[in-house]
Amino acid sequence: MKLLAELRRRNVIRMAGLYVVGAWLMVQVASTVFPAFELPTWALRGVILLLAVGFIPALVVSWVFELTPEGLKRDGEVSASDSIMPQTARRLDRMMIVVLLMALGYFAFDKFVLMPKRLADAATAAGLIATAAAPVATIESTPAEAKSIAVLAFANMSSDKDNEYFSDGVAEEILNALAKVDDLKVAGRTASFYFKGRNENLATIGSALGVAHVLEGSVRKQGDRLRISVNLLRVSDGVEMWAEIFDGTDGDIFALQENIAQQVSSQLKVTLSAGQQDRLIDIGTSDPDAYALYLRATDVFNRRDSTHYEEAIAALQQALQRDPQFARAHSRLATIYTVSAFLVTTDRVASLNDQAREQAEQALLLNPELAEPYAVLGVFHQRAKRYGQAHRAFERALVLDATDITVNFWLALLQCTTGYIARCESGLDRTLAIDPLLPNALNWRARMLLAKGDLASAERMIERARTVGWQSGWNVESLLALKRGDLANARTRMVAMVSAVGVGLPPGAAEWISDARLGNADARAKTLRMIDHYLVDPPAPINVMIPWTLVIIGEVDRGLTTFADHPTSNDVWFLGDFLPIRRVPDVWASPVFPEFLRKTGIAAYWDELGPPEQCRKVASGDYHCE
Repeated sequence: MKLLAELRRRNVIRMAGLYVVGAWLMVQVASTVFPAFELPTWALRGVILLLAVGFIPALVVSWVFELTPEGLKRDGEVSASDSIMPQTARRLDRMMIVVLLMALGYFAFDKFVLMPKRLADAATAAGLIATAAAPVATIESTPAEAKSIAVLAFANMSSDKDNEYFSDGVAEEILNALAKVDDLKVAGRTASFYFKGRNENLATIGSALGVAHVLEGSVRKQGDRLRISVNLLRVSDGVEMWAEIFDGTDGDIFALQENIAQQVSSQLKVTLSAGQQDRLIDIGTSDPDAYALYLRATDVFNRRDSTHYEEAIAALQQALQRDPQFARAHSRLATIYTVSAFLVTTDRVASLNDQAREQAEQALLLNPELAEPYAVLGVFHQRAKRYGQAHRAFERALVLDATDITVNFWLALLQCTTGYIARCESGLDRTLAIDPLLPNALNWRARMLLAKGDLASAERMIERARTVGWQSGWNVESLLALKRGDLANARTRMVAMVSAVGVGLPPGAAEWISDARLGNADARAKTLRMIDHYLVDPPAPINVMIPWTLVIIGEVDRGLTTFADHPTSNDVWFLGDFLPIRRVPDVWASPVFPEFLRKTGIAAYWDELGPPEQCRKVASGDYHCE
């Protein structure tokens, strides 16, 4: 009892209560403020640890010392007549009341303002990603697999903000390496990188991506010096399972990434194949400058930033000058040539296709185990209407790397554009299961939903694609607006679409075509005159907008024949609108449709694979489709 009385006299109990309440308030505020400044999770843990360590010293100080008008003095040095302990007690009581009121205020603010926002954000993120992976089904929450991980985009801590491509590239390299481990589920790049700069808490990220672990990190680059910091976190309780800082130079980047990937695999206790035990990451070059150029170009490719394709090509060419044996640089150059060919003037298409093929073949000579070059060759054969060869190239790529997102998506597009509706949908869903926010896959999935009349789900797909920066959804958006009767919006989207795709068409063509599509007779006449003039001496290949426009404005037979008789700048665009989604139902009923199938090589592909479920071969040898 004497000890308790002495604790009260010296205000130790009051100090303990004030310290605990004040510390709790500081932790709550820090947990809200730190994410806004993108501080790592260990910073909050550091604050909690510091406050916990300071509790005992605070009590010791309050026991040993007394606050007097002259400052702190040891308790034994202050006489009873000079002591102001009672006044100090009242001040501490008032301070306790103030801090408690602040804590209650924060608690109310958190409960009624911050918590609903967090729950809404978590629901949005989880719904965004989960529904993208299975767009037409209702998704129920499922427990994350124990051996699963998301590799978030690493923060760029360099003074040069232009180095962000490098920090992203380091994270992506580790992600891709872990994705090849059979014993481990890895969230796709687009979905994982979606959380970059969003300051979401760990539970939200884990729930949205369906993973049990998250790897976060940062990269600091100063001259040729590198520092990579990584943290492996368990989602269920936020425990930091492993953290390490790796220092080195540019020349050490390959060993550093390999070390991180191996240590993550060890922490998660996944089973590596014999080859993976020795190496998970095969960069393919020993030149760090060539690798940095490769990462810069890869950043452009990942974002499909067409305005910087030429810069990406130049970067890869420079990388190959430094290391001509860099197979992955040859492969990435082939993919950028491939996607560039969709957007250039028609006179450059053939050249870009040939360059893509040459680079893909060179990559395979250097490293026949790369999947991506086979995908490029698949597109090359597809553009030449050799669909069977394209299919075999894509299948070979999948054997080499079943998780390669580009391979899966391009194979799905082959099925979409040759009339295999069920295989198209299955391929797109498989692609989105690997990477639920891949924008172009969402765009194509929206097309298929529109074909079934599910406008609401299609719009959700489009919105998700926009969320991750997709800017090229004009075709689907215009069709959606048309189906909803919003003619003004449909025209706006169509003009943007024709302007982007109709490279080389005369001024005013985008407006004429859009108005003709909406039934304007004068615009239709102008459009037909423009097409007649274009086809007098057509370039090779012709712009795909020419046959597409003919079909879309009702000249179906002529449009099909024009497409079949001329190579176009973008066969995928035309076939994607008229085979899987039947944007114009008269296409399949056209008397020239059987000849169209023969001339385009689609009939031969159907002979090889078997016809789509809605088609059958009749006695004449032609295909009849319902």
